[in-house]
Amino acid sequence: MLREALRIGSRRWYSYKSVRRPNLGATGAPKVEPVKEQPGTSSTSENGQGSLANQLRARILATGPIPVAEYMREVLTHPQAGYYMNRDVFGREGDFITSPEISQIFGELVGIWLVSEWRKMGSPSPFQLVELGPGRGTLARDVLKVITKFKQDAEFSMHMVEVSPFLSKAQAQRFCYNHDTLPEDAQLPHYQVGTTASGTKAFWHRRLEDVPQGFSLVLAHEFFDALPVHKMQLVDGKWQEVLIDVASNGGDFRYVLSRSQTPVSSVFQSLPGETRSCLEYSLETERQVGLLAERIERDGGIALIMDYGHFGEKTDTFRAFKQHQLHDPLLEPGSADLTADVDFKLVRHTAEQRGNVHCCGPVEQGLFLQRMQGEARLEQLVAHALPENQQIIRSGYEMLTDPKQMGSRFKFLAMFPGVLASHLEKYPVVGFS
Repeated sequence: MLREALRIGSRRWYSYKSVRRPNLGATGAPKVEPVKEQPGTSSTSENGQGSLANQLRARILATGPIPVAEYMREVLTHPQAGYYMNRDVFGREGDFITSPEISQIFGELVGIWLVSEWRKMGSPSPFQLVELGPGRGTLARDVLKVITKFKQDAEFSMHMVEVSPFLSKAQAQRFCYNHDTLPEDAQLPHYQVGTTASGTKAFWHRRLEDVPQGFSLVLAHEFFDALPVHKMQLVDGKWQEVLIDVASNGGDFRYVLSRSQTPVSSVFQSLPGETRSCLEYSLETERQVGLLAERIERDGGIALIMDYGHFGEKTDTFRAFKQHQLHDPLLEPGSADLTADVDFKLVRHTAEQRGNVHCCGPVEQGLFLQRMQGEARLEQLVAHALPENQQIIRSGYEMLTDPKQMGSRFKFLAMFPGVLASHLEKYPVVGFS
């Protein structure tokens, strides 16, 4: 099955999201009780998707076309029918699989990077390990193992920022010994708590703002690509917004150009030196990066953003994936993953404008992993693997680092407190230099 997964991944490398990694002693996929169907009804997901499409049509017909960002937000996070909200969308049976699922090397090297930079900063204790959008919890589990081994006597807690009740339970089952969901009227900044096998406390929050203040090591892997984007078009020297409307037949969704200025197009200002006539702009990315920058400047810490993206040169990247294949993003809303490449030029510009922070990168994923001695770790794993697994392990690592696959498409960007700029010049950030 692993060989088949890698074969599928090699065929669809263009999707940037790849295949399951070998299970090398790790725990199995989280077991979550499926929703039971009532007799005489269709599946919950089908009902939800149909209902969501009808709600969006009714809203557009009543109030007019909506921004792509609003469509994307509803499709992904609608409480009842949102794509991420009520099911496991990852893995071979889902619609995509992320880098940590391919090889444990990915999470291990990210964990080593965090520990290395944390020690350069004097090993402050206590600290918080924060992950934005943890998916299945695979990356958090692998990083937790590394930090637990190398943290010396420091104390730390884990904080997951997750909007999906389904995925939050899957994450807890992945790396917690026990966990509990709190009552909705608990009036606390977290809605779920757990304890890892090593005794580390874990908390789940719906927003980054709810994570307590304190020195934090923040990870964001394939988080920003799921944030809503506005599609902008330059017309006669003015930016106008591309919206989503309902076709004249009253059924299909379609793109239209706004007839007048929208709230976003009226305030949007392109970055200095912009040459594109059409682009994707994420107001939510600006907000989240701003919160990160302010937190790092105020409390100290490190943020590592890992995502597929570009540095301000791409135009139209909004797309959907369903069952590991490209899918029309306007077809059957709620049934497929919606995503857009991250504009790392916007990310870096926003971080440096909103806080006194020092940014490194972006650098390509392949370069980062190689500079972190990924090949040495690969050879260790191969030497201790069963013969039938050795080629699978090598293929997984190659998929992460090969420029023709994921090696150049994924980028890494790091954020540090600005007061450390001279210190980081003297002691360069590993993986970025």
